[in-house]
Amino acid sequence: MASQAVPKDHVTVRTDPIPAGEAVVTLENLSLWYGDFQALHDVSLTVPKNQVTALIGASGCGKSTLLRCVNRMNDLVPSVRVEGQLSYEGVNLYDGAVDPVEVRRRVGMVFQKPNPFPKSVYENVAFGPRLHGYAGDMDALVEKSLKGAALWDEVQDKLKQSGLGLSGGQQQRLCIARAMATDPDVILMDEPTSALDPIATDRIEELIHEIKKDYTVIIVTHNMQQAGRVSDRTAFMHLGVLIEEGPTEQIFTNPQHEMTERYISGRFG
Repeated sequence: MASQAVPKDHVTVRTDPIPAGEAVVTLENLSLWYGDFQALHDVSLTVPKNQVTALIGASGCGKSTLLRCVNRMNDLVPSVRVEGQLSYEGVNLYDGAVDPVEVRRRVGMVFQKPNPFPKSVYENVAFGPRLHGYAGDMDALVEKSLKGAALWDEVQDKLKQSGLGLSGGQQQRLCIARAMATDPDVILMDEPTSALDPIATDRIEELIHEIKKDYTVIIVTHNMQQAGRVSDRTAFMHLGVLIEEGPTEQIFTNPQHEMTERYISGRFG
């Protein structure tokens, strides 16, 4: 069955909305264009502290574009234009006075395919802190970050070896450690297990559960079962529009919007 178009006057269905005081990231009527193509349409979303928020929807629905707005990665794409407001702890990240480099320090990013630098395990983790002028005990920071990514026990005797020599799952955890090393508050994950085998995927999902006590996590996933396993809240998108968002259990067991129900049940997407 063909997916239905989103009406121009669509209003997002919200279940148990997050109070403003609990928000870390807040989007208000955020729209984005790549040249003449509008990829996001008036998206409003509140992301709560120390929870995992999953973005789900069919390919091309705007999930990754929305994710990359949060740390201004889309700034690096020619012809991008953004309207609306995206706030991090009350500060509009698209204000002209905001330094996007500082935004990316506070909001870490883990990509779909593990992408360690062609450097040693140690230098992969130390790179970001050095770039930002970290003057503390680098050895201790590297160890803390690798422990935070549940990787220290596996690599403590391989710190001088290339990060590219690790397994795929280890490389992804190295990338998570690299993101942690700059002391962010938010970690973005763009389909972080899609290139991994089931065992490595399970380890990353366990890690997501572990790190949310210290970080706010936003994850894009094409795997609805994964969203159900790892997230506290889920936001369903279609054609650049946020259709419905709320507690994950609510979205998956009792969706309020017909389009959400059709997607969850596999009838389109």
